[in-house]
Amino acid sequence: MLIVDIEATCWEGNPPSGQESEIIEIGICTLSLESGEVGEKHSILVRPQRSTVSEFCTKLTTLTQEQVDKGVSFETACQILRDQFDSANRVWGSWGDYDRKMFVAQCHSFQVEYPFSKNHINIKKLFRKTFHEKKPMGMAQALSRLELPLTGTHHRGDDDAYNIARIASVILQQRGREMFRV
Repeated sequence: MLIVDIEATCWEGNPPSGQESEIIEIGICTLSLESGEVGEKHSILVRPQRSTVSEFCTKLTTLTQEQVDKGVSFETACQILRDQFDSANRVWGSWGDYDRKMFVAQCHSFQVEYPFSKNHINIKKLFRKTFHEKKPMGMAQALSRLELPLTGTHHRGDDDAYNIARIASVILQQRGREMFRV
């Protein structure tokens, strides 16, 4: 299974005129549904085409314009997901539905082939159901609820994907593999 977390250009308020939020980092981590083992984390930096990285975005993600300018195009990033991670043929998950919706919208807007299978699991929803939480919570709160330390930098795609995979591994141990079938 692939665990995916994206970071996107963002602003404290509305985007500046002529700019739109777009993916600037794709974090990926694998999770073995057989063993529950969390794999290595990976980061794909994506060069924005319709926006720039704001000071607010840098404070949140630590990503700078200079870093993402060295990234690949969105189309190339999607090709990397298909070629290196077999994303079109694997179940994948994210914390909530934002990442899936952002990919769908950006692929449509940029006329790029959607890189993932239709088999998406909302780990946030699955966490809430597994641990009988009354209200949804953020990834950092979920880690705390499981008494797991947050590893890496929060709001960096690769670190967040790794942390979400750790949460999914606990759910897998609690509920079994059938919870990750779609």
